[in-house]
Amino acid sequence: MNAVSMSRRFALLAVASAAMLSACSKQEAAPAAPAAAPAAAAAPAAPAPAKVYVVGTDAAYAPFESVAPGGAIEGFDVDVVKAVAAKAGIEVKFVNTPWEGIFKTLDTGERDMVVSAVTITDERKQTMDFSEPYFNANQLIAVKDSSKVTKFDDLKKLKVGVQTGTTGDEVVQKLLGKTSTSIKRFESTPLALKELEAGGVGAVVADNGVVQHYIQNNPAAKFKSVSDASFTPEQYGIAMKKGNTELAKKVNEALAAIKADGSYDTIHVKYFGMKSTLTAAAAPAAAAPAAAPAPAPAK
Repeated sequence: MNAVSMSRRFALLAVASAAMLSACSKQEAAPAAPAAAPAAAAAPAAPAPAKVYVVGTDAAYAPFESVAPGGAIEGFDVDVVKAVAAKAGIEVKFVNTPWEGIFKTLDTGERDMVVSAVTITDERKQTMDFSEPYFNANQLIAVKDSSKVTKFDDLKKLKVGVQTGTTGDEVVQKLLGKTSTSIKRFESTPLALKELEAGGVGAVVADNGVVQHYIQNNPAAKFKSVSDASFTPEQYGIAMKKGNTELAKKVNEALAAIKADGSYDTIHVKYFGMKSTLTAAAAPAAAAPAAAPAPAPAK
């Protein structure tokens, strides 16, 4: 074999070897890595739970607020606030709260509202805010049917029962003196009325709605009520923490709405058998803003 033939042979072998190496490279090459899966979209943040407004009430003041046999709190005030909450689109929770110290719970934040037959007064306005009035009230004297009491002054010779810190307490103090031993104080008006029934006091002074409700539902007690021109008319409001204008706006707008659509009067008829004088008085003056109520003493 000559040199030229050998050169050709080597050249052919080199080409064949290169082809074989190329083929092996293609067969042994690692498969390309699959494309990374797109990142999962971040789950939307869960909505914050709706605020539940806690409402304090001294549930021993029927028909405004009392504890039903099943444990629920019921009454005129409760129904009004539930109707207000529905209109305002808010959720409320009622918590039975002793009358003494009930307003402090607004300052501490334990309660967002207090609804407990609370009379709007200038003194109270200094430390808390109120809704527009939702009930017209006045004081009444409860005595036994056989009593000769015909006016407030007749109580000067009697031992008089009142609920501590209420309007009745305040007006009787003015008649008998702040430290008079003839004033007998109780944790609730029904307890004072029970004491009247037992003969421990000769009269009880309390809000008209409570006195009338008790007389109607306890005929065996044989009570009668006595009114007096000296008693200042009162108006109840929903109390809120001083400066909570956002909540006050919601409450007032909703309260105006239930007065306007008749649902407030429906509640009033349910508990008192008649429409409210509050809405009756407001109707003719719908075009003009209502005058501010005169200051009055309170529950």
